[in-house]
Amino acid sequence: MSRDKTTRLIVAASENDADMLYATRFFAPDPFIFLEQNGKRTLVLSDLEIDRGRRQAEADEFVSFNKLEREVQDKDRHAPPYEKVLAHFLRKRGVRSTIVPANFPLGYAQELAANKIRLRATNGLFWPKREAKSEKEIEMIGRALRITETGLKRAIEVLKASKAGAGKRLRWNGKTLTSEMLRAEIDSAILRAGGNPTGTIVAGADQACDPHERGSGPLYASSLIILDVFPRDMRTGYFGDITRTVVRGRASDGQRKLWETVKAGQSLALKRIKAGVDGMKIHKAIQEFFTQRGYPTEVRNGRQVGFFHGTGHGLGLEIHEYPRLQKVTLKDRQVLTVEPGLYYAGLGGVRHEDVVVVTKSGHRMLSRFPKRLEI
Repeated sequence: MSRDKTTRLIVAASENDADMLYATRFFAPDPFIFLEQNGKRTLVLSDLEIDRGRRQAEADEFVSFNKLEREVQDKDRHAPPYEKVLAHFLRKRGVRSTIVPANFPLGYAQELAANKIRLRATNGLFWPKREAKSEKEIEMIGRALRITETGLKRAIEVLKASKAGAGKRLRWNGKTLTSEMLRAEIDSAILRAGGNPTGTIVAGADQACDPHERGSGPLYASSLIILDVFPRDMRTGYFGDITRTVVRGRASDGQRKLWETVKAGQSLALKRIKAGVDGMKIHKAIQEFFTQRGYPTEVRNGRQVGFFHGTGHGLGLEIHEYPRLQKVTLKDRQVLTVEPGLYYAGLGGVRHEDVVVVTKSGHRMLSRFPKRLEI
């Protein structure tokens, strides 16, 4: 964590603000104040949270928000707005200028401006050290990936136990197996493993041709099914993210060729990943490879087909965090997903996604779950 003379301010709930969680390692559902001034980190917490904060948070000083609130309220019958208390606290600390995240709340900013406290939003990452993951962070992402793999394992178990019924609809436990049912099984396994499921995708057939379609309705035998699982580890806040594409039963020659082509495209990317490489060159190389294999990226009948999303993204305290693989020159210790895909209505969609750490000589694979087409 930074220990320079820069004054930094965050006001956010750490449960949904990665910069605050990174700064404090403390989970709280309601907004609180973080101030770093002359290398000293201060947290302003409500009386409800301050004792827990002292035990769990990484900070040098803890201040009661309720005490500050009483100072501002004085003899007024009504409690002051949050931003008035914030301004009072900063004035007491002699803060005249501070750096804030780009998403700093406008209402708070206006109140601080009225108190002649100058705010400067960061041009880029609020905590630059978040980009290069420490060994401890890599270990925590690895734990999140093990939770992810628990969910995928349950999905494969359920699909394997299912049977084709009328119209090739899959049947499981005497019922039609739906995306919703299989997602519930995945998410339940994740919860039991200590994770928080966040938007799990179970999309079959043409539904999978929209990469962020979560999937709904019956699942079918001999149809491509995308399983994209990205839970948050409830202990640390770090995310896992793995995608596998499977068929329950026998895959057609067309499905197999599509699946194998995406797998080969991912392998091409993995061979080229290392610090100093332009990510866009990797992305374009995959698209060119797919085109050579007969899978161009284009618009057909008003719909995108081929490989029309990014090759990968940063992973950590956010599911999609800086950087986007194809928009940067890769750096040592970045943690990235590598997830090429191909999508053609009538045939289906295929995506393979794994997580790697970029190294000076190549990459280190963090995800472990096997790739298997037929279940």
